[in-house]
Amino acid sequence: MIKEIIVVEGKDDVAAVKKAVDAEIITTSGFGFPDDLIDRIRFAQERRGVIVFTDPDYAGEKIRKLISKEVKNLKHAFLPRDKATKDDNIGIENAKKEDIIEALNNARVESTLARDEFSKKDLIKNRLVGSKNASKNRDELGRILGIGYCNSKQFIKRLNNYGITRDEFNKAIGRIKNG
Repeated sequence: MIKEIIVVEGKDDVAAVKKAVDAEIITTSGFGFPDDLIDRIRFAQERRGVIVFTDPDYAGEKIRKLISKEVKNLKHAFLPRDKATKDDNIGIENAKKEDIIEALNNARVESTLARDEFSKKDLIKNRLVGSKNASKNRDELGRILGIGYCNSKQFIKRLNNYGITRDEFNKAIGRIKNG
């Protein structure tokens, strides 16, 4: 059983998560947030903690950001796009049970403290920006670190905001290079 309450987008996501883990779930119903949704998430965060587990697409990221803006110290779980895609449909509901479990187990708390451990120099040095395979490398590193895929600017934010250590980063880069 997962202690935290999981926030997902829709009823199909609820069904997929319930097949994978025993957990309480709050549904956002996409962008059509009920008026009391943020209050319910805030209350859940205070009582048990919350894991935001939205689809790895534009809408999912937008919902994640809206919730994060209003409720602090949330955990975030990320599922790689390819593990959430079936017949051109992207969503948690398409994921395998073991992939959902892995994503939830790798959930990370978003820090409210400003941190600048990582910068664009780190991305350039490790071919995560400005190189032929930069996007692929960020995707792979995001999988290893459990912070998902995003553009380079957002990737730096996630490295800093999700408490990634220099050691974790270097070990993950080593795994990519040794492939």
